[in-house]
Amino acid sequence: MQLGTRWPVGGSTPDRLPAPVVSAILRVEGELAEQGVDASAWRWTLTWLERKPVVELDDGTVIRYDAATDTAHVHEPSESEPDDDDF
Repeated sequence: MQLGTRWPVGGSTPDRLPAPVVSAILRVEGELAEQGVDASAWRWTLTWLERKPVVELDDGTVIRYDAATDTAHVHEPSESEPDDDDF
């Protein structure tokens, strides 16, 4: 079993993350900075699902790793998704 961790936006990523995931994290952080989003209080959460890293940002952005292709895929939160207040 692998334990996950949390770290702040702009902080050092865990050493065990594959390079494509780290690149995706840096790309997301760069986009937030370009958009002027104050993410200084946001944190990333790393969990492991079937031995693959899944990284989620406090805003709901999720990065999943595909070991077969050695790529990372960013899934941004959709504004059309219902939240708890919509029920």
